[in-house]
Amino acid sequence: MGAHLIDSVLYGHLWATPELRARFEDRGRVAAWLDILAALAEAQAGLGLVPEAAARAIREGARVEALDLDRVAAETRATGHSTLGLIRCLREVLPELAREWVYWGATVQDLSDTWTSLLLRQVGDVVDRDLARAERAALELAARHRDTLMSGRTHGQPGLPTTFGLKAAVWASELGRHRDRLAEGRRRWEVVQLGGALGTMEFWGGQALPLLEAFAERLGLGVPDAPWITARDRVAEATGLLAMVAATLGKIGNEVYQLQRPEIGELREAFTPGQVGSITMPHKRNPELSEHLVTLARLVRAQAGVTLEGMVHEHERDGRAWKAEWVAVPEACLLTGAALAFGVRLLEGLEVDAVRMRANLEARGGYLASEPVMRALGERVGKHTAQALVYRATMAGIERGVDLRAALAADPEVAAGLDEAELDRLLEPAEALGAAGAFVDRVLAAPRRPERGP
Repeated sequence: MGAHLIDSVLYGHLWATPELRARFEDRGRVAAWLDILAALAEAQAGLGLVPEAAARAIREGARVEALDLDRVAAETRATGHSTLGLIRCLREVLPELAREWVYWGATVQDLSDTWTSLLLRQVGDVVDRDLARAERAALELAARHRDTLMSGRTHGQPGLPTTFGLKAAVWASELGRHRDRLAEGRRRWEVVQLGGALGTMEFWGGQALPLLEAFAERLGLGVPDAPWITARDRVAEATGLLAMVAATLGKIGNEVYQLQRPEIGELREAFTPGQVGSITMPHKRNPELSEHLVTLARLVRAQAGVTLEGMVHEHERDGRAWKAEWVAVPEACLLTGAALAFGVRLLEGLEVDAVRMRANLEARGGYLASEPVMRALGERVGKHTAQALVYRATMAGIERGVDLRAALAADPEVAAGLDEAELDRLLEPAEALGAAGAFVDRVLAAPRRPERGP
């Protein structure tokens, strides 16, 4: 049983995916750290800093299966150092010729920051893959419902007619921009850290910069222009993007949550037989996915705030800022991974009630056509005068409980400016759609990034 919900046997599926969880668990973390140490030894051996035989022995022995993780944990607690327990246990399983060459000149931050970069690369692949799936599902909704009329709402109130296709196209466009941001940002944050005690790489003398290049090449990471021990903008940018991704999914979830309300009833999450909304109200079908996306988005934004705080770093190393990332970055990654998995499920299974959308639109008595009426009248009397006249007519009509046509006919100044045939045209909902269809077509026709999944 896990003390944290992410590790809970009962609830862990709500906060992380198995795919990502495996990379953050102790076993996955230690395996990655050992691989980094082996790559460092190999890079050093290539430059004559470490004996070739020692580097080979480190590569062969640096396997998580060879270590007792309980003992590593005990040594970590005993030493009070983040990685000394791991180094002690690793040295014990290595042959004599390799023991003194493990971790040659590196620090815990070299190891942990390089691991963070590797992790962000792996998480980036998952995020891009699932963003592409969510984008594709939103595009399919946009194409299918290009001309599906519905009420457009501002400040929570019906404003003008729009289409569900445009709403979905806006979602798809936003998801696509996150993929662009991810592709553009990865070169900045997928870089090694190798600075030694203070970031100067003093320990390795004249071989410092060649070692940095060789180490990065072995791990498939970029080379920073300077050590980033105190420059935490890379981590803040990466987690900030995760927060934006989760926020978009939260926005979509919130929209479905609101439009699934029975009094609106325009969208519905796919229902799985056996799914229970309430143990006291058996009839309920709760929007579980939608509301959970909002929850996840709030949590990821909170963790992004922690990494942003870490940019305020003191001197040449500040554990107060840096170690907070050890909690914030894994949580941001795991929670975003869960949000993407749920978001894909929501979008791929979303049920759209086009009949209810049209009914809700028509139930407004034509008042959602007030802007086209004002526009047409404005061509005769001026826009601001027309706004005042239509406002007067609509407010009076709403008070009397009549539809827009009756409200306009009752106002002599409005009625004098618009004939019956023109009113018929203006009161058609499609008259108020503007360029909605054209925008959907533009989003559908836009080039898409090729998928780069794990």
